[in-house]
Amino acid sequence: QVEPHFLFNTLAHVKRLYKTEPVLAKRMLDRFCEYMRAALPQMRDAVATLGSEVELAEAFLDIQKIRMGERLVIEIAVPRSERQQPFPPMMLISLVENAIKHGLNPAVEGGTIDIRARANEQALMLSVADTGAGLTRAKGSGVGLSKRM
Repeated sequence: QVEPHFLFNTLAHVKRLYKTEPVLAKRMLDRFCEYMRAALPQMRDAVATLGSEVELAEAFLDIQKIRMGERLVIEIAVPRSERQQPFPPMMLISLVENAIKHGLNPAVEGGTIDIRARANEQALMLSVADTGAGLTRAKGSGVGLSKRM
């Protein structure tokens, strides 16, 4: 599910940027189109690849980088050799969205989103970490991952 607030916020931001920074607005709109082209088909698929999920996350994070500026640092370390691994569609983007929403947005100074993957013979290990505000006891209204406190 693509969050409606993300859609509306991105479009409103593009509209505002076209008045002040048209080159940045065009870049944001281009990345938004890439995000939508990648996201919509994957929502219907039972399996994706780690590579397609990383591309989706990169498009999303690029949009967030334009919005947040220097407050967002992005680090992605996913070896090319692992990108063909099967991966559940839309799972990585859920983790990345939560890291932005609950980790970096509340932190005035922003922070870093770090995506890493590695594999051995038995498993593919993926991590999404942020240096933001951390977990709070406040509960969200969405469906995603939770941690018992």
